[in-house]
Amino acid sequence: MAFLEIRSLTKTYTMGDRSLPVLRALDLTVTQGEMVAVVGASGVGKSTLLQVVGGLDRIDGGTIVIGGMDLATADDNTRVRFRNRQVGFVFQFHHLLPEFTAVENVAMPMRIAGMSPRDALPRAESLLRDVGLAERAEHRPGMLSGGEQQRVAVARALVMRPALLLADEPTGDLDQQTGEELHALLRRMHASYGLTSLIATHNMRLAESCDRVLRLEDGGLKPA
Repeated sequence: MAFLEIRSLTKTYTMGDRSLPVLRALDLTVTQGEMVAVVGASGVGKSTLLQVVGGLDRIDGGTIVIGGMDLATADDNTRVRFRNRQVGFVFQFHHLLPEFTAVENVAMPMRIAGMSPRDALPRAESLLRDVGLAERAEHRPGMLSGGEQQRVAVARALVMRPALLLADEPTGDLDQQTGEELHALLRRMHASYGLTSLIATHNMRLAESCDRVLRLEDGGLKPA
């Protein structure tokens, strides 16, 4: 069953009097539970694709239907609720808050949603156990390695039980071994949490461990 359906998606950026088309009549179907990698050169629009799918940016044309909801026509409040509750984001840089501990960073989305610490912290601790960092729960980001910080970011992305995981170059700031370990973690979490995942990466070795690999080129997608 299709979970994500994109039809004729277009996105153009305007810089002064110049227009830069990034996505051109792009089509994509992702079935529920599928893990799809999007590869391509830097600057071709991989991040833009994930941003519009995740509701962080609006498109110029076409449709994005996720779980039966047309994101392109949704109002701002609906988009915010969708983004906060249905989507987990993992970026190249972890964006952890340095003044908070690992468990507090993971709990942050729940606290923002109004959940009490009594309810939020046990859930955050459970996620940290799942990513292998139970013993680092009280450490602040500056006390963690790059790979550990990204594991915290993965736990944070999943703490609201999203249906869709979007990862934008999640291993791009890590060495090869640590990157492979993180990608294995993403694959395991994808399966155990019943996710549908879209992962942008320049690393073909990592991409090929996904269910399907697509290349973004000239504003469209094709099999890699």
